[in-house]
Order: sequence, then structure tokens, then C-alpha cells
Amino acid sequence: MPNNCIIALHYNYTGKLGERTDGMDSTAVAVLIICSLIVLENLMVLVSIWKNHKFHNRMYFFIGNLALCDLLAGIAYLVNILMSGKKTLSLSLTVWFVREGSMFVALGASTFSLLAIAIERHMTMVKMRPYDANKKYRVFLLIGTCWLIAALLGALPILGWNCIDNLPVCSTVLPLYSKSYVAFCIIVFIAILLAIVILYARIYALVKSSSRKVTKHNNSERSMALLRTVVIVVGVFIACWSPIFILLLIDVACENKKCDILYKADWFIALAVLNSAMNPLIYTLASKEMRRAFFQLVCGCLFKTKAANSLQIQPTPDNSRSKSSSCHSQKQKEGDFPQITVLPNAITKPEPSHNSEGC
Repeated sequence: MPNNCIIALHYNYTGKLGERTDGMDSTAVAVLIICSLIVLENLMVLVSIWKNHKFHNRMYFFIGNLALCDLLAGIAYLVNILMSGKKTLSLSLTVWFVREGSMFVALGASTFSLLAIAIERHMTMVKMRPYDANKKYRVFLLIGTCWLIAALLGALPILGWNCIDNLPVCSTVLPLYSKSYVAFCIIVFIAILLAIVILYARIYALVKSSSRKVTKHNNSERSMALLRTVVIVVGVFIACWSPIFILLLIDVACENKKCDILYKADWFIALAVLNSAMNPLIYTLASKEMRRAFFQLVCGCLFKTKAANSLQIQPTPDNSRSKSSSCHSQKQKEGDFPQITVLPNAITKPEPSHNSEGC
């Protein structure tokens, strides 16, 4: 049987054959707009981390990896929407599995990245291990492992764990995926999220108890500020993804064409997509250093544009001097963030900073 006939057979069996075949609806258009914002926001976060050398440490490497996951998730969702609807029946089996598998890879990479961030925070704040710049290879090894596991998880259906030639075990939301595979993914993600919640609960309890034993705990306050950032990221992640998890659990338990809510999965997917757009906003609002770097990048781009326009309209000798002084000021701002060092049984005071406020 031709590939497109197999896809049509599965969509007809699950009752999704006539779903959105006349073009994109309002939900799909909204998701496309959100995806565009996701790509732009996370790209700016990655550039901010790359340009500021104070962010070249273990914690921000993991946050940068999470931003990369969200960036690729936005691209995957964008491609998925553009290839959906009436174009679905013209896809080959390989392309269909790649289209859906890329979303599972993005979800898996984001979840594993959150777990890696929780483990890193646990090691540095609970065990009080100082940061060692010579061990960056371990960070990249852990990040690479996250992507490898996520890619393997997303590739399982195309490797054979699917419901082709076995229609009764097919998922309604994902008509070529086996319900057992969907249940397996949900169990894995829920187990990881529970581990993350337990780690952060342990970190909060121990750091709070240790802060009572010291008089000066500025370093602890700065660490807790960064900890609150990732905790908010995890909370928003759970809030955005819980509905789609619940929907997939209903999909696993419900018989074919018996649950009408399964045909409204686009709304649940749109909420999940929104998570990747909210993470960059969380970085800029909750982390003072990240907020400064983010706004410096935006203001720097606007300043360069205005300076270029003024030079073209009315060049003066003072312009180059002003531009060089502003560049010198910007370099000073990029380099004067205080470094945090966490030592055993002690919390050191951050170095004083003399930078001025504002963009």
C-alpha cells in the first residue's frame, strides 16, 4: 500500500481524516505568531549569553541549552503547522514521523535540560562545590547526553514502535503512534519532572537553613535569585505542559472515537507551545544580570542603528568620539558583573561593582 494511503487509512480510522483540510484555522495562525516570537526571543537570549563572558559558566551554559531547545521547538512547531492540514495526506511515512518526532525531541531535550539544571544547582548549592572552569567538558558531556536521549526517544516510532498494520492500538491525537509509546513518553516525562521538583525542594530547604547560620549572606541571596529563576521556569513548564499530558493520558485510556476532546488537541498544543515563548521573559524579569545583558543587547542594536543614520545625515568629528566612548562604556558594563564563588562551609562576599544603571 502506498505511504499516503497508509496515512489516510489511519486518519480515517481515528476520525481525523476531514480535520482542517481547507487551510489553517485561527488557532494555527495564533501558533504561527507564537512560534515566530519564540525564535526571536530565544535567539536574543543565546546572543546575550554568548556576548557576555560573565555568563560563560556552568549554570548559564545549561540555561543557554534550554534556550536552544526552545528555539528549535519553535522551529519544529512552525514546520509542523505549515505541513499539517491537507498537506498531511501527501507526506511520506518518513516525513510524517520526522514531523511529529521533532516535537518529541524538543520536549525531551527541554525536560532533560531542566533536570540537568536542577542537578547542577544541587551540586553547587547543597554540596557547596566551587565552580571549576577546567571541568566545562562535563557540562557539555551532560548536555550532549540530554540531546542524545531526546533524539533516541523521538526516533523510537520511526524505528518500529508504531501502530502501522495494527489500527486498534493507534493514538487518536497522533494516528500513526502506538498508545503504548505515548504512555511510555508520559511516564518518562512525569518521572523526570517529579525528580526536578524533589531536587528543588531539597535545595530550598537546605539553603534556607544554612542561610540562618551566617551573618552576611549576599552571595546566598544572589544564588537564590538565580535559583528562583529556574524554579519559575520549571513551574511554568509544568503549568503549560500538564494539559497536554492529561490529554494524552485520556488518549491512551479512551476507545476509538469515544472522546470528543481528543479532536481539540490544537488548543492544548498551543498552550504547550506558549511555554517556549515565556522562558525568555522569565530570564529577563527574574534574573537581574540576565535582564541587564538582554536590554544592553536591545539598546546596543537601537544605538547602532541611530548612530548609523546620524552619520549618514550629518557627519561630525564628535560622533566618532561619542561612539567610541559609548562602546568603551558598554564594554565596561559587560565586564563588571561580580563573580560568585561558593566555598565549603562559607559564603563569600561578591566583589564590589561600580557600573551605572540603565541601558
